[in-house]
Amino acid sequence: MEKVNAFEAKTRLSELLRETEKGRSFMICRRGKEVAQLLPPDSTRAGKGIQSISAGFRKIRGKISGPVNIRELIEEGRRF
Repeated sequence: MEKVNAFEAKTRLSELLRETEKGRSFMICRRGKEVAQLLPPDSTRAGKGIQSISAGFRKIRGKISGPVNIRELIEEGRRF
């Protein structure tokens, strides 16, 4: 994986995207610290979509007994 600084990535974005389409990967750094990755799409994830997301929600919902109050869950999440 090639390292590219953020300014260079901004100015060469089109070129980096073309190279990424060919399978190359880039690590984008700011002040020497890694902040992002530019990766080609994962072909194993390409087939997953809304059906897999819905199946995941159904699986989680199956673990919860009784009625679910969405408003209470939202408020509970705001406490942290």
